[in-house]
Amino acid sequence: MGILSWLILGLIVGALARLVIPGKGPRGILTTAAIGICGAFLGGLIGAGIGLGSVEGFDLTSIFLATVGSVALLLVYRALAGRPSDE
Repeated sequence: MGILSWLILGLIVGALARLVIPGKGPRGILTTAAIGICGAFLGGLIGAGIGLGSVEGFDLTSIFLATVGSVALLLVYRALAGRPSDE
């Protein structure tokens, strides 16, 4: 997949992850795309680790794995952002 494909896939799965986990969180189209791209990478690693395949294109398995990775990334972000600082 090329860079443009990764950006489009990231935007799609980032938006899907935000639909699955609504509420407070990072906003904006670039942030949503970044969460989707990082989530696709994470989902590909998880999928390859458990034998489901990896994120290689715009097929159903890739979109599913990328969305799962993006949801996991959003949950980690919320867990870390919800903690009070030690200031």
